[in-house]
Amino acid sequence: MWVISSSNQLLVPTAIALGNFDGVHLGHQQVLKQITAPSTDRPCHPTVVSFDPHPRAFFSGQGQPLLTPRQEKAQLLEQLGIDQLVLLPFSPALAQLSPKEFIETILIQQLQAQRISVGADFRFGHQRQGTVQDLQALATRWGVQVYVAQLQQEQGQRISSSQIRQALEAGLVETAQQLLGRPYSLTGTVTTGQKLGQQLGFPTANLQLPADKLLPRWGVYAVAVQGATFPKPLAGVMNIGDRPTVDGKNLAVEVHIFDWYGDLYGQTLTVYLRHFLRPEQKFASLTALKEQIALDCMRAKTHLQALTLEFQGETPAGSLP
Repeated sequence: MWVISSSNQLLVPTAIALGNFDGVHLGHQQVLKQITAPSTDRPCHPTVVSFDPHPRAFFSGQGQPLLTPRQEKAQLLEQLGIDQLVLLPFSPALAQLSPKEFIETILIQQLQAQRISVGADFRFGHQRQGTVQDLQALATRWGVQVYVAQLQQEQGQRISSSQIRQALEAGLVETAQQLLGRPYSLTGTVTTGQKLGQQLGFPTANLQLPADKLLPRWGVYAVAVQGATFPKPLAGVMNIGDRPTVDGKNLAVEVHIFDWYGDLYGQTLTVYLRHFLRPEQKFASLTALKEQIALDCMRAKTHLQALTLEFQGETPAGSLP
């Protein structure tokens, strides 16, 4: 997967999907299908084109936590058949381009687009003046075909990155999974912690995550964990929060893997969120905390076992562990 910000590195000609694609959710995947599908036309390199920084962050001066930081997004796009992710450096000059200038200068001349795919609500150009209809009309003059993917819905609600963020902030990981088409996941490096979990009889791996990764609601989750040491996911329980019983100051993401012992320091783990068990809370003593962790583990095992029985050992199409 090429992740580039210079047209000198481009693989051309291109079939382009335009957008931010944070989350690479089911709605995004409909846009991407149009450029990865076989074509009888001139072969093109499936290419996602986004902005860096995001225009909203550029104008507000404030970053936004991401469902899929750059590396995670690139990996997901590669799995879906995308050859390259082009990040256009967003600048005042780029922001001033009219819709016509954006299409002719960026898409046609620099990126050598042969096909373009967008969502039905796509806007572009100076002050977002360009509409999907403008894109179709302007691109047609250059012989470029434009595909417009209709907005997708799941159980009556529109699939969007905003909806997924809201679900995660409420701890509704099953809802987020339905909209994403896969479980929401956290990928990070195992670092040294206070080893309090080991003292309590529940050793944990402390994960250092990308600074711009969106965290779900603080609390305890039933999870599946995957890493180089165990490529087949293992069941576990994860806590996100500042551990008010013992610390109360520093955010920590800790995962306890059931019935597994070993050294994971320095390794990369991916944790798939399967069910929100409870919010984080402060206990009167370490003994009370230990008793609650044992109960959390029992509840997590019951929930994950139910999932395993439901899938009968098979992973449904379009989903991860």
